Amino acid sequence: MRAMVLDKPKQPLQLRDVPKPKPGRGQLLVRVSACAVCRTDLHVVDGELPNPKLPLILGHQIVGRVEKIGEHANFKSEISNQKFAIGDRVGIPWLGWTDGECAYCRSGKENLCDRARFTGYTIDGGYGEYTVAEARFCFHLPERYDDVAVAPLLCAGLIGYRSYRKTGDARRLGIYGFGNAAHLIAQIALYEGRDLFVFTRPGDTATQQAARKLGAVWAGGSDELPPEKLDAAIVFASVGPLVPAALHALAKGGIVICGGIHMSDIPSFPYADLWEERVITSAANLTRRDGEEFFEIAPRVPVQTKTETFPLEQANTALDRFHAGQLNGTAVLIVNAK
Repeated sequence: MRAMVLDKPKQPLQLRDVPKPKPGRGQLLVRVSACAVCRTDLHVVDGELPNPKLPLILGHQIVGRVEKIGEHANFKSEISNQKFAIGDRVGIPWLGWTDGECAYCRSGKENLCDRARFTGYTIDGGYGEYTVAEARFCFHLPERYDDVAVAPLLCAGLIGYRSYRKTGDARRLGIYGFGNAAHLIAQIALYEGRDLFVFTRPGDTATQQAARKLGAVWAGGSDELPPEKLDAAIVFASVGPLVPAALHALAKGGIVICGGIHMSDIPSFPYADLWEERVITSAANLTRRDGEEFFEIAPRVPVQTKTETFPLEQANTALDRFHAGQLNGTAVLIVNAK
């Protein structure tokens, strides 16, 4: 099969013919239709995430169809969507495997499993014509979305949703960085009646205008304070200095959630900004329960994605344009056209 392969960080991906994978026990063989490109892919390529599998096939926002089912891939569990048939459309997310036995897994925190494996990072992903995935971590996808439109929901949507749920019932919600994840989660926040305050790069009036058009009550630069104190803020941009900026904008008892897998260093800040029971936390990975909840609410909103497509062999172009901020939506690789 054809695949775009990363041999070493900080090098371009190479188009290669590699062996078609075979599904093992509990796995599905999936013919990949589309795979969205994520900022995490950039972090892996740039060497900012340690110890990737090498050589590696990137990609963890995978949409495809089941071609073969491994032994014991269908079983009953507390997660509702475990049964698959040949030809079923499935989504494959970032969290690719957990041991199911550790204290985290047994307490509903499988996202923190010490032995977890991650799609397109420690196991091969979707920048190839086929992939194998653990059936218990695959999702059936809402029918209202086509393959390209649904692909960005599998990371920007899912992990963004975990960040959003950690804000609790916050009425005044700030979002720092208005990229793919923020745009998707903002739609759910507005659907649920939150007051949305959006922070962009200083001077980025076009993005601020887009946020206001979407429904934000206020949009401004990250160097500004909002007109009201915030009950919660999500920092989607991987810029450490935004954390104390968001903290300074919080009301008493508010929370800042860092929604990315990688961030530059967070500078020091006065304790007075943290006092009065303000909290800083992070959102790590996702659980299958997050996915079930998100794919139930997304088509009701309905959450709309904005995409730009590339053929598989142009994955490097998509990554370069992402790096340069030159995309007009989430980049999605078309791997096997219908």
